[in-house]
Amino acid sequence: MTSSLPAGLRERKKAKTRLAIREHAIRLFEEQGYAATTVDQIAEAAEVSPSTFFRYFPTKEDVILVDDYDPQIVAAIKSQPSSVSPVTALVNGMKSVFLTMSEQEWESERRRQRIFQAVPELRARVMNQTVMAIDMLAEALAERDGKDADDLTCRVIAGAMVGVVVAITPPGNPNGFEPTDFTRIEQALTILEESFRLR
Repeated sequence: MTSSLPAGLRERKKAKTRLAIREHAIRLFEEQGYAATTVDQIAEAAEVSPSTFFRYFPTKEDVILVDDYDPQIVAAIKSQPSSVSPVTALVNGMKSVFLTMSEQEWESERRRQRIFQAVPELRARVMNQTVMAIDMLAEALAERDGKDADDLTCRVIAGAMVGVVVAITPPGNPNGFEPTDFTRIEQALTILEESFRLR
């Protein structure tokens, strides 16, 4: 059944529900531990049904593993002209997201990262998350440049850029991800772009 709410209001309602589920999940993970917390408990705390939980997060792990900022960065990359280099497109995309985050959003991200670091089964999925990030970035660069989604050059560049970001801010960093880290990422990506030019 399709909601009768206007599209904009419907999307805001969905975003609010998703945020509530994640916030209650993080709180419960902190209070009673990740393993001891069930989807039913999270759903009850967020005042939604378990089936609604699974519409937003396919698994309990995804509450922590899914990064809601990635789609925003990808959209920002796609919106930039092909005359902008891939590295600059990524930096601009990250700036458009990270430099506008509130302190509350940063604190939520720190809490998510602390849980990620503390739970072995979450850390074990880091390689899968990294590959997904490369896929997502490569597709965004290819679409922006009017190339096929599996374009080899775009995939190689995406892999190199994701490698730089991981090297500076490893997933599950116990110190979390801070605004100051973005400066280091930008510097590192600039080094990567300069190395491209030297070849």
